[in-house]
Amino acid sequence: VQLQASGGGLVQAGGSLRLSCAASGRTFSSYPMGWFRQDPGKEREFVAGISRSGDRTYYADSVKGRFTISRDNAKNTVYLQMNNLKPGDTAVYYCGRKANRYNSDIDYIRQYDYWGQGTLVTVSS
Repeated sequence: VQLQASGGGLVQAGGSLRLSCAASGRTFSSYPMGWFRQDPGKEREFVAGISRSGDRTYYADSVKGRFTISRDNAKNTVYLQMNNLKPGDTAVYYCGRKANRYNSDIDYIRQYDYWGQGTLVTVSS
């Protein structure tokens, strides 16, 4: 399984970005997916997660109401729409595939077995 994240960039506070994560393989729809982010010197933190079918979504409190996770299983792609961005959202964003087919502990980093390479999001004030 390979995950390829894209869509990061430089944006002003209040702006929007849409991240994409394309997955290889035929089992994409069988696993929940998640987005995490990491600042230098800090631990990788959960941002958002989505169930296999996309009917359930989960968010960190810091992004609720501003970020939306979605997936297109026909395209093997998961998205993160980020609106009203703040300087505190600056980080490298990683997509990950959960190691099992269940939504439990979707916010726990050790539940993921495959990761994309990361895409940098920089929000200027």
